[in-house]
Amino acid sequence: MDELEQLMVLRKQGFYCSQILMLQGLEQLGKSNPDLIRAMHGLAGGLGFSGELCGALTGGASLLGLYAGKGTPEQPEDPRLDFMIMDLVKWFKAEYSEQFGGIRCEQILAGNSQNQAIRCPILVTGVLQKVKDLLVENGYDLSGLE
Repeated sequence: MDELEQLMVLRKQGFYCSQILMLQGLEQLGKSNPDLIRAMHGLAGGLGFSGELCGALTGGASLLGLYAGKGTPEQPEDPRLDFMIMDLVKWFKAEYSEQFGGIRCEQILAGNSQNQAIRCPILVTGVLQKVKDLLVENGYDLSGLE
């Protein structure tokens, strides 16, 4: 099953863009974490369905954090994380802002439920690929084995 087919299966199971990105990232690592997936629900629909910043973008930033974020008091902060997130945001704006009218969920969907079915898969697959590219460019092993 390719990523787009997997995305559609996850969407039919009731997951949203931010959750789907994290589910795919966790799968790549051979992990599962229902608590994290529940937390990602708060980003859905542009921050709790407020129409704000796109969940694919915030989900992508969170996925970068899964790999590069500080997770324990002993773990040093990785300065590459902020640069990767900045690169992701810059890319997202360049790739989708003009095409979809902005980077807020409300702008992207433009009040049309069909836009969700068409645009969200494009955004999620694009963000997932960009996150993978950024991680590889910055020396991360996508399998999490370093």
